[in-house]
Amino acid sequence: MPLQHIVEAQQFDRDVMAQIFSVAREMEQVVKRYGSNILSRRVMATLFYEPSTRTRLSFESAMLRLGGDVITTESAQEFSSAAKGETLEDTIRIIAGYADVIVLRHFESGASKRAAAVSPVPIISAGDGPGQHPTQALLDVYTIEREIGHLDGIRIAMVGDLANGRTVRSLCYLLAKYESPQIFFVAPEVVRMRDDIKEYLTRHQISWTEVSDLAQVAPQVDVIYQTRIQRERFGDRVGDYEQARGRFIIDRGTLERMRDDAIVMHPLPRVDEIVADEVDDDPRAAYFRQAHNGLYVRMALLRLILEGD
Repeated sequence: MPLQHIVEAQQFDRDVMAQIFSVAREMEQVVKRYGSNILSRRVMATLFYEPSTRTRLSFESAMLRLGGDVITTESAQEFSSAAKGETLEDTIRIIAGYADVIVLRHFESGASKRAAAVSPVPIISAGDGPGQHPTQALLDVYTIEREIGHLDGIRIAMVGDLANGRTVRSLCYLLAKYESPQIFFVAPEVVRMRDDIKEYLTRHQISWTEVSDLAQVAPQVDVIYQTRIQRERFGDRVGDYEQARGRFIIDRGTLERMRDDAIVMHPLPRVDEIVADEVDDDPRAAYFRQAHNGLYVRMALLRLILEGD
């Protein structure tokens, strides 16, 4: 599979995703066997300019479980040479001399493409500000396939901060590769899905609808994909944040409206948009399984990128 840099969801087609998911299923067995030495003596650098728990640790765990090594910095904006004014491009050129692959999270949209343009080693985007998060989208599609059993004709409600949600943006790009998905956008006015995604879906003849009532669509969908209202993306617009926060919450009432074979997903972290003591123990709550799937998908990506080098 011709994979080098992973910087946006659009670069994946169905065949490539099928290959990634096939390897991810193999990686589930590798983890059960306590790891592998497939990537012995390979080094991955994780360079995170924004906070992360799941993405950074799942990438690092993925590399270690494949027998590789990890060098890492978090809060790179504050604790790397970026604090001295070093450009992203120069940082990448330096780290590329220390590692075989670089996993980058940055606060600016398009940063991964900038990094890939100067890097002699593969760049994997771990999220670009409000832009994209391609590996999250891959693990989300993998989770839907594992949980629901199909992707063609999938019906999904994307809920919450859709304007700033890089996960839902990337997921839209991937779902557009499948046959006849139906996407419902459920968001407060101030954080509706941006026009570029809606135009992309329309151009690819993907059905999408904006609705104002989660209760209306909950009985119709296979997946409710809830997202957090992201306080950090509002800056000083406190009023807009308060207007958006708490509008759509998944609780026992939502579960009662959902079909028995539907699932609730969330890229995490969550704040108050899922009522934990009412939802977490329901078998339809798939978000922790979703997070764990990130390990297998990222193991698959590292293997496919590095094993053939």
